[in-house]
Amino acid sequence: MTQKVIIFDFDGTIADTVDALVSIANRLAQEFGYIQITPEELALLRNFTSREIIKYSGISVFKIPFLVKKVKSELKNKIHEFKPIPGIKEALIELQNDGNRLGIITSNSKDNVRDFLQINDLDSLFEFIYSGVTIFGKTTIINNVLRQKQLKPQEVIYVGDETRDIEASKKANIKVIAVTWGFNSQEVLSKQNPNFLIYQPSQLLEVIKNC
Repeated sequence: MTQKVIIFDFDGTIADTVDALVSIANRLAQEFGYIQITPEELALLRNFTSREIIKYSGISVFKIPFLVKKVKSELKNKIHEFKPIPGIKEALIELQNDGNRLGIITSNSKDNVRDFLQINDLDSLFEFIYSGVTIFGKTTIINNVLRQKQLKPQEVIYVGDETRDIEASKKANIKVIAVTWGFNSQEVLSKQNPNFLIYQPSQLLEVIKNC
């Protein structure tokens, strides 16, 4: 099997942080001028693309970087409470044992990710962590990783739970695996035509072996 470089999103893909992110977003709604998310609206938003969510919320695009920074800060106080997605730790260990190189690209802060990985005994599995400050800046970060690590696009696979992960991966010309256990629903992920769509972490192993 050819060695792959597998890049993971963090929130919703490795760490079960979706509920906490919604709670924090609701607390910050008045400060940043967007509507709070009710449980009914959350079910609706899961079927929206990332761009549709921003439009629906009514938040100014100019406020988004400041909102992301504030959310990261709030998450830092809760990082010890979060748990890995069930089954993801075992899948990550097996992927590494098969000779794959693992990394993370995230909108969360590098410190938050490192703390989570250390608390949950996952820190030895990842070769690199890259953090971006913008909602739609992952393509640039992916391209930077490819250049700095001297990787060919065909060697790299991205794993994420949101439509923006699929969008960024396609723009960077790398394969993408969309996972249904995070924020976006199966339906909206499928419409974005990822290379693969999976429903549980154990499926990662077979998909990557056949990439």
